[in-house]
Amino acid sequence: MSHQRPNTTGDPAGTAPHERIAGIDVARALAVFGMFTVHLGVGSVGLLDDDPAETLHTLVRGNSSALFAFLAGVSLALMTGRGVPLSGLPMRRAVGRVLVRAIVLALLGGLLDMLGAPVAVILTYYGGFFILALPLVRLRAGALMASAVVVGLLGPQVSYLARATFADAPAARQGSIGGLTDFLVTGYYPAATFMAFVVAGMAVGRLDLRSVRVRAWLAGLGATLTLVGYGGSWLLLHPLGFLDRLILAEVRAIDGPDTTVDPTMWGAMREWMAERFTDLHGEVPTDSVYWLLVSAPHSGTSFEIAGAVGTSLLTLAGCLALARLIGALVTPLAAAGAMALTIYAGHIVVIALIGSTAQDDAPFRLEAFVLGSLVFATAWRALLGRGPLERGMTWLADMVLRLAGPEDEDAPPGPDQDRRDG
Repeated sequence: MSHQRPNTTGDPAGTAPHERIAGIDVARALAVFGMFTVHLGVGSVGLLDDDPAETLHTLVRGNSSALFAFLAGVSLALMTGRGVPLSGLPMRRAVGRVLVRAIVLALLGGLLDMLGAPVAVILTYYGGFFILALPLVRLRAGALMASAVVVGLLGPQVSYLARATFADAPAARQGSIGGLTDFLVTGYYPAATFMAFVVAGMAVGRLDLRSVRVRAWLAGLGATLTLVGYGGSWLLLHPLGFLDRLILAEVRAIDGPDTTVDPTMWGAMREWMAERFTDLHGEVPTDSVYWLLVSAPHSGTSFEIAGAVGTSLLTLAGCLALARLIGALVTPLAAAGAMALTIYAGHIVVIALIGSTAQDDAPFRLEAFVLGSLVFATAWRALLGRGPLERGMTWLADMVLRLAGPEDEDAPPGPDQDRRDG
């Protein structure tokens, strides 16, 4: 889902300007298949028994959408110069392409949402993330890393304060996104959280992803962030006792400030709170600041951001190494990742056609979706090249840029020459 203009200023990262990076496509495929897993439900997994299937579902919930947004940031970096940001006319044309893609993604997301599939469609948010990221496209890796840290640390706290101060009681959602407030702080994929993933991905996209040293560094940083995010939250909530403080705060918010918990009920209350952790949909409640210590999927806290960025880094580093190690054997996954937009939109359409049975117990439905996607993508790419939605989006961007005005004589080669990059 990305595409880059050649870098006329030179690229110290050493990556050929038109060459796809297979490992990124593999990571994209895993992100999409992770969302398949969440959308189809635990009962759709046929190759695993109940407990392993539940574990798989828990591992990918939240992390797959975070990886999807993280890879959007990688794509933005590739589109705007890879190791060295573009400048002048090449950058303006790249920004134009990003704007066209953002608008198309937002509209496509709205259309998919109208199908009524029981899925929180990410594409409208995704288009908005592209627009919010545009002021950062001229930054290099270090500045982007610093920006990601700032967003990851401040975004959840600002969201919490804003919702606690101004937001009404949450109402039942009628769709994946209900307006600007949903996009920024109250939706399924709020920018206050997800822009940290996008900006972190932009920083990574400015690095030399073919370097063994860079891949090792990404893996080490990923492991550290995963430990800090998920491990730090666990340490605070369990050994240090903040889970019980959160439970007491929630009980008092319901029953009054002087309420206490019967000592014999603490086990049941912890199970109750664990269930609440699994039912978050983009942000935490605002009735106790202790919620900000949670790292559960879609909690939107700094701890979740750190952990999800960490798993995204580990996944990307692993996919880059795997693609380099086994080469053509990753072709089906790379093909699916290269047309991630088509595969993602297609699975929403199929779920909508299936209807309410999409999340019933239907073993091997997940495997059927994944296998069908791999076969379709591999065959399409071998016979026709770019995916249908990817091809259409590129054609539309080309047309808009041609209508906007002729290219400068010194501009890089035209769009037909840069279709293969990652």
